[in-house]
Amino acid sequence: MMIKAPGKMFDDVISVIAELQGDFSVPRNVKEKLQLCASALQENTEISLRVDRVKQAIDQICDDVNLESYTRMQLWNISSMLEKL
Repeated sequence: MMIKAPGKMFDDVISVIAELQGDFSVPRNVKEKLQLCASALQENTEISLRVDRVKQAIDQICDDVNLESYTRMQLWNISSMLEKL
């Protein structure tokens, strides 16, 4: 099994975030929070700090009652991807 570099993993997560932002069923406030997550992943800080910040934000987003179950599953997928780092 080949392990991906953190930069590649961040690119993958940002790609999934971009897909969610393009989804019309995702509420605007969630899209805004996802943009903040993508920006946080691109910051020039320690990897563990970026991952923790984004995971906390994803957890807060998942608590939104207006989310479709499909969107919530994608957010859990993002969180799972970040746990591998």
